[in-house]
Amino acid sequence: MTRKKWGLRSVIAVAGVSVVALTACTGPRGAGTATEAGPAGSPVALGTTDKVTFLDPAFSYDSGSFLVMNQIYPFLLNSAPGSANPKPDIAESASFTAPTEYTVKLKPGLKWANGTDLDSKDVKFTFDRQMTINDANGPATLLANLGSVSAPDATTVVFKLKSANDQTFARVLTSPVGPIVDDSVFSPDKASDDAAIIAGKSFAGQFTIELYKKNELIAFKKNPDYKGLLGPAKSDSVTVKYYTDSNSLKLDVQQGNIDVAWRSMTATDIDSLKRDDNVQVDIGPHGELRHLAFNLNTMPFGAASSAPDAAKSLAVRQAAADLIDRGALANQVYKGMYLPAFSWVPQGFAGAIEPLKESSGDGKGGPDAEKAKKTLADAVIQTPVTLDLAYNPDHYGPSSADEYALVKSQLEEGGLFKVNLQSTDWVTYQKERVKDTYPLYQLGWFPDYSDADNYLSPLFGANNFLKNHYDNKDVQVMIEEQRTTTDAAARTKLIEDIQRAVAQDVPTLPLLQGAQVVVSGKGVKGVKDTLDASFKFRLGVLSK
Repeated sequence: MTRKKWGLRSVIAVAGVSVVALTACTGPRGAGTATEAGPAGSPVALGTTDKVTFLDPAFSYDSGSFLVMNQIYPFLLNSAPGSANPKPDIAESASFTAPTEYTVKLKPGLKWANGTDLDSKDVKFTFDRQMTINDANGPATLLANLGSVSAPDATTVVFKLKSANDQTFARVLTSPVGPIVDDSVFSPDKASDDAAIIAGKSFAGQFTIELYKKNELIAFKKNPDYKGLLGPAKSDSVTVKYYTDSNSLKLDVQQGNIDVAWRSMTATDIDSLKRDDNVQVDIGPHGELRHLAFNLNTMPFGAASSAPDAAKSLAVRQAAADLIDRGALANQVYKGMYLPAFSWVPQGFAGAIEPLKESSGDGKGGPDAEKAKKTLADAVIQTPVTLDLAYNPDHYGPSSADEYALVKSQLEEGGLFKVNLQSTDWVTYQKERVKDTYPLYQLGWFPDYSDADNYLSPLFGANNFLKNHYDNKDVQVMIEEQRTTTDAAARTKLIEDIQRAVAQDVPTLPLLQGAQVVVSGKGVKGVKDTLDASFKFRLGVLSK
């Protein structure tokens, strides 16, 4: 992909922010200036290689888009920096008023940046719209337990749930399905393009958008009318600059041309930056999971393949699980910044176990080519089996090429598989993934909220986000049961049982568990405040 290179100073001037202020605070650092800070409220510049797909919350479910949405849209509930616990944001109160009834009272006098009232009509519109559109790449799967929404008066919203005592619903309202949108700006059943959203000033979060050049640069301005949980933004303005390669991102944060770098640089770059006195490297919770996902229709012996055979398809997935060496991936590619993952719930969450550590490979976490060979032979599968495997080089980080070169090498061990690798840019990749284009593909999962359910319901529940044709009714029943089980011990056991059941089917193969990493200049404050178990990146806590 090619695009015009925007200079930060010229863009900020267009946005109406002082060029002098920017040059004083984010110009290249010379000797003795690395820790100098600008005046309170000075602009903060962030850089990223991540991409925005849509600003419309019904059509995007990715970290790059949510980074922007999290700053500009209001949420009924949110979590304060340093916490993952949902609390009222633009809501005044929120609680269960019956086992299947969750009632939210809005703060009075709320306004959109365009001057119109923000009231219960907008909230009902937002969630009705999500369920109506139910886009394949949207977050509507998070509303699996939502039956209907009513707005009995201007400040009251009542959510009717299908199943009682939902232990996750409050957290769902803080997630990518939760941004409230303006019913006078958004279409009720079609995508609203970015330009229309910006022109309509459909903002009521900590920031508004002053300038928007998609996947080039965004200039945010502090919203003085935001009265939510997060409080006023610490900086009057924040810019986000988008990079096509991680090396430029690394150089710019080192030289002080940007203040913060977030997603993504190579492990080698991060290791090098840890030894650079001009920058600070902060590491957050290990919530990201990297999977190898199988399309159960189009993979070898899949249901829609030329030779469908469920038993042989399963044998292919099991043999692949036997060949993967997660330790090598973690250490050789990511230098220990990622950890081996042997289940679909990361270690550290209640209910996390490691069923694949025992059931695949050598039973101790390592690979076993002879076991894989026997698995394929027992299923009467002629080798080598051809695997067409797609990965993404930008959204999931620049090390993806090295990661999947090593995955290819591991899968081809002993001549059991022949792997054809294909890489695709993120905008295309996330569309093609749901069209059965990729028989096997790279999947990264970034949690929406801090609960084991978020690693299970969206991926393995009914009508799941994966769209890989995995449909295990027993797993779906257990997922629904754990979501509504109030006893903590009983719920933990159900979460463990779900992982064991999914391990029998291997619809995806968890590879690695990773952490959030942020690199910042020494004069930047607030980075640690945004690295918490809510997994939200909040620009409002950053300052210089």
